[in-house]
Amino acid sequence: MTSVITGDIIKSERFKNPEIWLKPLKEALSKTGIEQKYWEIFRGDSFQIEVKNMFESFMVALYIKACIKTVKDLDVRMAIGIGDKTFGGDTISESNGEAFQYSGFTLEDLKKAKVNLMLKSKFSDFDKEMNLYFKLASIAMDNWTVNSAEVAKLFYEYPNKTQEELAKLIDISQDAVSKRAKRAHLDKLFELDVIFRQKLGKCYDNYNTKTSTRTSHR
Repeated sequence: MTSVITGDIIKSERFKNPEIWLKPLKEALSKTGIEQKYWEIFRGDSFQIEVKNMFESFMVALYIKACIKTVKDLDVRMAIGIGDKTFGGDTISESNGEAFQYSGFTLEDLKKAKVNLMLKSKFSDFDKEMNLYFKLASIAMDNWTVNSAEVAKLFYEYPNKTQEELAKLIDISQDAVSKRAKRAHLDKLFELDVIFRQKLGKCYDNYNTKTSTRTSHR
């Protein structure tokens, strides 16, 4: 199984210069550490990235959100699809499978529902619970200021650095980093990531157990 994030810049038509969002978007996708063959920007303001380690998909989405929101008035909507990959092409646009289909279809649902983060997987109960959590988390993320987004971005890029070390990177005090992290609710978002990984792991283990049991009975 794999995960795919499909997203687009919200109301990109308001900005005359596409470099305003293309620069932070390219930076976000490249700094995830995922090979470029597994991500692509298309139609100018839309993108897709395969996160092979599906347990990382929420944090990758959070990082992309942070990068985009470091630019004033920019925001992004994203759909996470988790499922099988049935074909791997030379580029992500040539690849196919459940994860790709779930992600693409869910992005369209996002626009209708007017929410900015949603997932769809093989596991309907997991989806229902996590999408409620995502709605609540989005209350914080959608309202990140540029400063809050900048700190969230740094926490992802330098997970082993102290707040004091992060402060030096952007020339502010450690106390300012702490306050911005609190305003961004990063502690709660990182707790959500732990829950996401745990619950997805249980679903995946149960699925594998059922699959192997059916196979052994044939």
